[in-house]
Amino acid sequence: MKEANHLSLRIGHLPTLYHTSFLLMGTALLKNNGVEAEWTLFPSGPDLVDAMRDGHLDIGYVGLPPAIIGVDKGIGLICIAGGHIEGTLIVGGQDARTVDQCRSMSAFLGQFSGAAIGCPPRGSIHDVIVNELLKEYRIEDVHVNNYAWADFLPDALMEAEIAAAAGTPALAVAARRYYGAHTIMPPARLWPFNPSYGIVAMRDDSIRHRDVLRRFLVAHETACEMIRHHLDKCASIVARTTGVVDAAFIAEAYQISPKYCASLPPEYVSSTMKFVNTLEALGYISRRMSETDIFDVSLINEVHTAPPHYECGLPRSL
Repeated sequence: MKEANHLSLRIGHLPTLYHTSFLLMGTALLKNNGVEAEWTLFPSGPDLVDAMRDGHLDIGYVGLPPAIIGVDKGIGLICIAGGHIEGTLIVGGQDARTVDQCRSMSAFLGQFSGAAIGCPPRGSIHDVIVNELLKEYRIEDVHVNNYAWADFLPDALMEAEIAAAAGTPALAVAARRYYGAHTIMPPARLWPFNPSYGIVAMRDDSIRHRDVLRRFLVAHETACEMIRHHLDKCASIVARTTGVVDAAFIAEAYQISPKYCASLPPEYVSSTMKFVNTLEALGYISRRMSETDIFDVSLINEVHTAPPHYECGLPRSL
Protein backbone atom coordinates (compact mmCIF):
# COMPACT_ATOMS: atom_id res chain seq x y z
CA MET A 1 0.00 0.00 0.00
CA LYS A 2 1.61 3.29 -1.13
CA GLU A 3 0.79 6.72 0.16
CA ALA A 4 1.31 9.07 -2.80
CA ASN A 5 -0.68 11.34 -5.07
CA HIS A 6 -2.18 8.21 -6.62
CA LEU A 7 -2.75 5.49 -4.04
CA SER A 8 -2.53 1.75 -4.61
CA LEU A 9 -4.11 -1.33 -3.07
CA ARG A 10 -3.41 -5.04 -3.40
CA ILE A 11 -6.89 -6.54 -3.40
CA GLY A 12 -7.83 -10.18 -2.98
CA HIS A 13 -11.13 -11.32 -4.43
CA LEU A 14 -13.19 -14.46 -5.03
CA PRO A 15 -14.82 -15.77 -8.23
CA THR A 16 -18.22 -14.70 -6.89
CA LEU A 17 -19.90 -12.80 -9.72
CA TYR A 18 -22.14 -10.52 -7.64
CA HIS A 19 -19.26 -9.04 -5.61
CA THR A 20 -18.37 -5.51 -6.68
CA SER A 21 -14.82 -6.64 -7.45
CA PHE A 22 -15.58 -7.38 -11.11
CA LEU A 23 -17.36 -4.05 -11.55
CA LEU A 24 -14.38 -2.20 -10.10
CA MET A 25 -12.06 -4.13 -12.42
CA GLY A 26 -14.22 -3.41 -15.45
CA THR A 27 -14.82 0.31 -14.87
CA ALA A 28 -12.86 3.43 -13.94
CA LEU A 29 -14.54 3.75 -10.53
CA LEU A 30 -11.35 3.13 -8.55
CA LYS A 31 -9.15 5.23 -10.84
CA ASN A 32 -11.66 8.09 -10.65
CA ASN A 33 -11.26 7.98 -6.88
CA GLY A 34 -7.47 8.07 -7.12
CA VAL A 35 -6.80 4.38 -6.45
CA GLU A 36 -4.71 1.94 -8.48
CA ALA A 37 -5.50 -1.72 -7.81
CA GLU A 38 -3.58 -4.96 -8.13
CA TRP A 39 -6.10 -7.83 -8.15
CA THR A 40 -5.52 -11.45 -7.11
CA LEU A 41 -8.13 -14.20 -7.45
CA PHE A 42 -8.53 -16.86 -4.75
CA PRO A 43 -10.66 -20.03 -4.83
CA SER A 44 -12.10 -19.49 -1.34
CA GLY A 45 -12.25 -17.17 1.65
CA PRO A 46 -9.84 -19.27 3.77
CA ASP A 47 -7.21 -19.08 0.99
CA LEU A 48 -7.63 -15.30 0.80
CA VAL A 49 -7.26 -14.95 4.58
CA ASP A 50 -4.02 -16.96 4.44
CA ALA A 51 -2.68 -14.51 1.84
CA MET A 52 -3.53 -11.58 4.11
CA ARG A 53 -1.72 -13.32 6.95
CA ASP A 54 1.36 -13.64 4.77
CA GLY A 55 1.32 -9.93 3.89
CA HIS A 56 0.41 -10.35 0.22
CA LEU A 57 -2.80 -8.28 0.32
CA ASP A 58 -4.04 -4.99 1.72
CA ILE A 59 -7.77 -5.72 1.59
CA GLY A 60 -10.00 -8.61 0.59
CA TYR A 61 -13.53 -9.62 -0.35
CA VAL A 62 -14.43 -12.45 1.99
CA GLY A 63 -17.22 -14.11 3.93
CA LEU A 64 -17.09 -13.23 7.60
CA PRO A 65 -16.53 -16.76 9.02
CA PRO A 66 -13.09 -17.13 7.37
CA ALA A 67 -12.17 -13.67 8.63
CA ILE A 68 -13.29 -14.54 12.17
CA ILE A 69 -11.24 -17.75 12.05
CA GLY A 70 -8.28 -15.64 10.94
CA VAL A 71 -8.73 -13.24 13.86
CA ASP A 72 -8.79 -16.22 16.23
CA LYS A 73 -5.46 -17.35 14.75
CA GLY A 74 -3.92 -13.97 15.54
CA ILE A 75 -4.20 -12.39 12.09
CA GLY A 76 -4.92 -8.68 12.57
CA LEU A 77 -8.00 -8.54 10.34
CA ILE A 78 -10.91 -6.14 10.69
CA CYS A 79 -14.12 -5.86 8.66
CA ILE A 80 -14.51 -2.27 7.42
CA ALA A 81 -17.58 -2.60 5.14
CA GLY A 82 -20.35 -4.87 3.98
CA GLY A 83 -21.40 -5.73 0.45
CA HIS A 84 -24.24 -8.24 0.32
CA ILE A 85 -26.47 -10.33 2.59
CA GLU A 86 -28.16 -13.71 2.20
CA GLY A 87 -25.91 -15.14 -0.47
CA THR A 88 -26.08 -18.84 0.43
CA LEU A 89 -28.62 -21.25 -1.03
CA ILE A 90 -28.94 -25.01 -1.58
CA VAL A 91 -29.52 -26.76 -4.89
CA GLY A 92 -30.49 -30.37 -5.55
CA GLY A 93 -31.38 -32.74 -8.34
CA GLN A 94 -34.87 -33.21 -9.73
CA ASP A 95 -35.76 -35.71 -7.01
CA ALA A 96 -34.75 -33.41 -4.16
CA ARG A 97 -37.66 -31.77 -2.34
CA THR A 98 -37.80 -28.05 -1.64
CA VAL A 99 -38.11 -26.71 1.89
CA ASP A 100 -41.74 -25.81 1.18
CA GLN A 101 -42.50 -29.34 0.01
CA CYS A 102 -40.86 -30.73 3.16
CA ARG A 103 -42.78 -28.23 5.34
CA SER A 104 -40.03 -28.00 7.95
CA MET A 105 -36.29 -27.46 8.09
CA SER A 106 -35.84 -30.75 9.95
CA ALA A 107 -37.63 -32.74 7.24
CA PHE A 108 -35.75 -30.82 4.55
CA LEU A 109 -32.36 -31.74 5.99
CA GLY A 110 -33.51 -35.24 6.87
CA GLN A 111 -34.17 -36.08 3.22
CA PHE A 112 -30.38 -36.31 2.79
CA SER A 113 -30.03 -39.01 5.47
CA GLY A 114 -27.05 -41.22 4.74
CA ALA A 115 -25.83 -38.87 2.02
CA ALA A 116 -23.76 -35.68 1.82
CA ILE A 117 -24.23 -31.98 1.15
CA GLY A 118 -21.41 -30.38 -0.81
CA CYS A 119 -19.85 -27.07 0.26
CA PRO A 120 -16.83 -24.91 -0.49
CA PRO A 121 -13.86 -25.40 1.90
CA ARG A 122 -14.13 -25.80 5.67
CA GLY A 123 -14.58 -22.42 7.32
CA SER A 124 -16.30 -20.85 4.31
CA ILE A 125 -19.61 -19.15 5.04
CA HIS A 126 -21.53 -21.87 3.19
CA ASP A 127 -19.80 -24.62 5.18
CA VAL A 128 -20.53 -22.89 8.48
CA ILE A 129 -24.21 -22.32 7.69
CA VAL A 130 -24.81 -25.94 6.65
CA ASN A 131 -22.95 -27.33 9.67
CA GLU A 132 -24.90 -25.05 12.00
CA LEU A 133 -28.24 -26.17 10.56
CA LEU A 134 -27.30 -29.85 10.87
CA LYS A 135 -26.28 -29.24 14.47
CA GLU A 136 -29.33 -27.13 15.34
CA TYR A 137 -31.77 -29.71 13.98
CA ARG A 138 -29.77 -32.67 15.33
CA ILE A 139 -29.25 -34.29 11.95
CA GLU A 140 -26.39 -36.69 12.62
CA ASP A 141 -26.29 -38.88 9.51
CA VAL A 142 -25.85 -36.19 6.86
CA HIS A 143 -22.23 -35.49 5.97
CA VAL A 144 -20.61 -32.33 4.62
CA ASN A 145 -18.19 -32.79 1.73
CA ASN A 146 -15.91 -29.82 1.16
CA TYR A 147 -14.46 -28.86 -2.23
CA ALA A 148 -11.53 -26.56 -2.95
CA TRP A 149 -13.44 -24.72 -5.69
CA ALA A 150 -17.19 -24.06 -5.74
CA ASP A 151 -17.06 -24.84 -9.49
CA PHE A 152 -16.65 -28.52 -8.56
CA LEU A 153 -20.05 -28.69 -6.84
CA PRO A 154 -22.39 -29.12 -9.85
CA ASP A 155 -20.33 -32.02 -11.24
CA ALA A 156 -20.25 -33.65 -7.80
CA LEU A 157 -24.02 -33.31 -7.64
CA MET A 158 -24.55 -34.83 -11.07
CA GLU A 159 -22.14 -37.69 -10.32
CA ALA A 160 -24.06 -38.42 -7.07
CA GLU A 161 -21.06 -37.75 -4.85
CA ILE A 162 -23.41 -35.41 -2.99
CA ALA A 163 -27.20 -35.18 -2.69
CA ALA A 164 -27.27 -31.36 -2.57
CA ALA A 165 -24.87 -28.43 -2.78
CA ALA A 166 -24.64 -25.14 -0.88
CA GLY A 167 -23.23 -22.07 -2.56
CA THR A 168 -23.89 -18.67 -4.12
CA PRO A 169 -26.64 -17.56 -6.52
CA ALA A 170 -24.29 -18.32 -9.41
CA LEU A 171 -24.39 -21.98 -8.34
CA ALA A 172 -28.18 -21.90 -8.65
CA VAL A 173 -28.03 -20.44 -12.16
CA ALA A 174 -25.38 -22.92 -13.33
CA ALA A 175 -27.21 -25.86 -11.73
CA ARG A 176 -30.45 -24.97 -13.49
CA ARG A 177 -28.94 -23.96 -16.81
CA TYR A 178 -26.39 -26.71 -17.36
CA TYR A 179 -27.23 -29.58 -15.01
CA GLY A 180 -31.02 -29.75 -14.73
CA ALA A 181 -30.86 -29.15 -10.97
CA HIS A 182 -32.98 -26.64 -9.06
CA THR A 183 -32.94 -24.43 -5.99
CA ILE A 184 -34.43 -26.29 -3.05
CA MET A 185 -33.57 -23.77 -0.32
CA PRO A 186 -33.62 -20.06 -1.28
CA PRO A 187 -31.17 -17.63 0.36
CA ALA A 188 -33.64 -15.79 2.60
CA ARG A 189 -34.78 -19.03 4.26
CA LEU A 190 -31.38 -20.24 5.43
CA TRP A 191 -30.09 -17.55 7.77
CA PRO A 192 -31.85 -14.14 7.74
CA PHE A 193 -29.54 -11.16 7.10
CA ASN A 194 -26.45 -13.37 7.05
CA PRO A 195 -23.48 -11.35 5.74
CA SER A 196 -22.49 -13.15 2.56
CA TYR A 197 -19.36 -11.04 2.23
CA GLY A 198 -17.60 -8.02 3.62
CA ILE A 199 -14.47 -5.98 2.96
CA VAL A 200 -11.64 -6.80 5.34
CA ALA A 201 -8.38 -4.97 5.94
CA MET A 202 -5.48 -5.33 8.33
CA ARG A 203 -6.37 -3.58 11.57
CA ASP A 204 -3.21 -1.46 11.66
CA ASP A 205 -3.72 -0.37 8.05
CA SER A 206 -7.30 0.70 8.79
CA ILE A 207 -5.77 3.31 11.08
CA ARG A 208 -2.64 4.26 9.13
CA HIS A 209 -4.09 4.27 5.63
CA ARG A 210 -7.57 5.62 6.13
CA ASP A 211 -7.46 7.84 3.07
CA VAL A 212 -6.89 5.08 0.50
CA LEU A 213 -9.39 2.79 2.24
CA ARG A 214 -11.99 5.56 2.30
CA ARG A 215 -11.47 6.13 -1.42
CA PHE A 216 -11.90 2.41 -2.09
CA LEU A 217 -15.11 2.31 -0.05
CA VAL A 218 -16.57 5.23 -2.02
CA ALA A 219 -16.03 3.23 -5.22
CA HIS A 220 -17.33 0.03 -3.61
CA GLU A 221 -20.56 1.68 -2.46
CA THR A 222 -21.02 3.28 -5.88
CA ALA A 223 -20.71 -0.19 -7.44
CA CYS A 224 -23.29 -1.60 -4.99
CA GLU A 225 -25.71 1.11 -6.06
CA MET A 226 -24.94 0.47 -9.72
CA ILE A 227 -26.07 -3.14 -9.29
CA ARG A 228 -29.31 -2.01 -7.73
CA HIS A 229 -30.14 0.72 -10.24
CA HIS A 230 -28.47 -0.48 -13.46
CA LEU A 231 -28.48 -4.25 -13.17
CA ASP A 232 -28.39 -5.07 -16.88
CA LYS A 233 -25.52 -2.66 -17.52
CA CYS A 234 -23.57 -4.16 -14.60
CA ALA A 235 -24.22 -7.68 -15.87
CA SER A 236 -22.74 -6.72 -19.23
CA ILE A 237 -19.67 -5.19 -17.59
CA VAL A 238 -19.06 -8.28 -15.45
CA ALA A 239 -19.59 -10.61 -18.42
CA ARG A 240 -17.03 -8.64 -20.44
CA THR A 241 -14.59 -8.48 -17.52
CA THR A 242 -14.71 -12.17 -16.62
CA GLY A 243 -15.24 -13.68 -20.05
CA VAL A 244 -16.71 -16.76 -18.37
CA VAL A 245 -20.51 -16.51 -18.67
CA ASP A 246 -22.93 -14.29 -20.54
CA ALA A 247 -24.70 -11.21 -19.23
CA ALA A 248 -28.03 -13.02 -18.85
CA PHE A 249 -26.39 -15.52 -16.49
CA ILE A 250 -25.03 -12.72 -14.31
CA ALA A 251 -28.30 -10.76 -14.34
CA GLU A 252 -30.14 -13.86 -13.13
CA ALA A 253 -27.58 -14.37 -10.34
CA TYR A 254 -27.96 -10.72 -9.29
CA GLN A 255 -31.72 -11.11 -8.96
CA ILE A 256 -31.74 -14.30 -6.87
CA SER A 257 -30.72 -12.36 -3.76
CA PRO A 258 -30.88 -8.63 -4.65
CA LYS A 259 -29.58 -7.32 -1.31
CA TYR A 260 -26.59 -5.09 -2.01
CA CYS A 261 -25.09 -2.38 0.19
CA ALA A 262 -21.72 -1.41 1.64
CA SER A 263 -22.97 -0.36 5.07
CA LEU A 264 -22.54 -2.21 8.38
CA PRO A 265 -25.93 -1.81 10.11
CA PRO A 266 -26.69 -3.41 13.48
CA GLU A 267 -28.54 -6.29 11.78
CA TYR A 268 -25.45 -7.18 9.74
CA VAL A 269 -23.26 -7.09 12.84
CA SER A 270 -25.64 -9.09 15.05
CA SER A 271 -26.11 -11.77 12.39
CA THR A 272 -22.34 -12.05 12.11
CA MET A 273 -22.02 -12.47 15.86
CA LYS A 274 -24.26 -15.56 15.64
CA PHE A 275 -21.51 -17.06 13.50
CA VAL A 276 -19.11 -16.63 16.42
CA ASN A 277 -21.19 -19.00 18.54
CA THR A 278 -21.41 -21.48 15.67
CA LEU A 279 -17.69 -21.33 14.91
CA GLU A 280 -16.84 -21.95 18.56
CA ALA A 281 -19.28 -24.87 18.80
CA LEU A 282 -17.82 -26.41 15.64
CA GLY A 283 -14.29 -26.06 17.02
CA TYR A 284 -13.27 -23.67 14.26
CA ILE A 285 -12.28 -20.97 16.77
CA SER A 286 -10.99 -21.21 20.33
CA ARG A 287 -12.65 -18.23 22.00
CA ARG A 288 -15.71 -16.03 22.03
CA MET A 289 -15.21 -12.64 20.39
CA SER A 290 -16.78 -9.22 20.69
CA GLU A 291 -18.05 -6.96 17.91
CA THR A 292 -14.96 -4.76 18.20
CA ASP A 293 -12.74 -7.80 17.58
CA ILE A 294 -14.34 -8.17 14.15
CA PHE A 295 -15.68 -4.77 13.04
CA ASP A 296 -14.53 -1.19 12.65
CA VAL A 297 -17.58 0.68 11.34
CA SER A 298 -16.02 4.14 11.50
CA LEU A 299 -14.82 4.35 7.89
CA ILE A 300 -17.98 3.08 6.23
CA ASN A 301 -20.07 5.34 8.46
CA GLU A 302 -18.14 8.29 7.01
CA VAL A 303 -18.76 7.07 3.46
CA HIS A 304 -22.29 5.65 3.75
CA THR A 305 -24.28 8.31 5.57
CA ALA A 306 -27.70 7.26 4.21
CA PRO A 307 -29.77 4.46 5.77
CA PRO A 308 -28.72 0.93 4.72
CA HIS A 309 -30.45 -0.39 1.62
CA TYR A 310 -29.84 -4.15 1.82
CA GLU A 311 -33.57 -4.80 2.15
CA CYS A 312 -34.62 -2.28 -0.52
CA GLY A 313 -34.11 -4.79 -3.32
CA LEU A 314 -34.02 -3.65 -6.92
CA PRO A 315 -35.65 -0.24 -7.40
CA ARG A 316 -37.02 -0.92 -10.86
CA SER A 317 -38.84 -3.76 -12.56
CA LEU A 318 -36.66 -5.87 -14.84
